Amino acid sequence: MSVYEYEARDIAGTMRSLASYRGRVLLIVNVASRCGFTPQYAGLEHVYRRLAPKGFSVLGFPCDQFGHQEPGSEAEIQRFCSTTYQVTFPLFAKIDVNGAKAHPLFVYLKATAPGLLGTEAIKWNFTKFLVDRTGQPVRRYAPTDPPETIEPDIESLFA
Repeated sequence: MSVYEYEARDIAGTMRSLASYRGRVLLIVNVASRCGFTPQYAGLEHVYRRLAPKGFSVLGFPCDQFGHQEPGSEAEIQRFCSTTYQVTFPLFAKIDVNGAKAHPLFVYLKATAPGLLGTEAIKWNFTKFLVDRTGQPVRRYAPTDPPETIEPDIESLFA
């Protein structure tokens, strides 16, 4: 199994296979526009722009499961991200990351890269999953981990 076996609807409503990211290092993040961690969009975009030429992508998945912090439509989310944080990395349609309706990609990520003490549930927005060039999850990062601090781990996957 790898992340390449999954597909998701992008922010514009088109189904996308994650196989289109084959060979790239990925940081897959559940995001929200009205969260205390929302300013991490700036850090995610900075790391994305700096490392994209080496074969890196951030994939943002809006999620409204934590404190109703992503109430908007996909169009509103896209507009907010592009105007407030100049986000150019790929964004996807709003999904659930926990529970019976959790997106299969996140079910896989949580099982493959569990959190603290082996817990699979995602605790909050801006949980990050680092995926290597073969589509294998390498590590999970907490919402409190700023994207810039993950950069050395990302860089190590280019070797």
